[in-house]
Amino acid sequence: MATMKYSVIKDKAQYDAYCNVLETLLESDPVDSEEVELLTLLIEHYDAANNSFTEIDPIELLKSLMKDHGLRPKDLADYLGVSKGYVSDILNYKKGLSKEVIRKLANRFSLAQEAFNRPYKLHVPENRHFKNASVMNFTKEIRQSLAP
Repeated sequence: MATMKYSVIKDKAQYDAYCNVLETLLESDPVDSEEVELLTLLIEHYDAANNSFTEIDPIELLKSLMKDHGLRPKDLADYLGVSKGYVSDILNYKKGLSKEVIRKLANRFSLAQEAFNRPYKLHVPENRHFKNASVMNFTKEIRQSLAP
């Protein structure tokens, strides 16, 4: 596959075009890993300079992306290789995002992993006494040792 000539992303239209090219490349066989790597770097650079992911709850971001891409929870479960119940638990704040799921979501939506890899509060009984959402994604043993 002939590599296109790329440049630093300067606007949203160019960003969207590069995201579409990256998505197409990731679905091609064979995958041109150098072109994928270059596009990923350019997209991540633009994301870092133009997006404030720290203001967006990772689950709300995921819901918005699903809506924008016309994805149902079943579609997401199939893509992630997880059960529909697990996706439902994620979307309802009952389970956190695993590292593998974060990686796959970042690849699927051409975003930096940091967009999904931020603390948010789960809606489960064990977390009701935490005021600081940053402790919610810890394992049960660590959460219990931090409990008042």
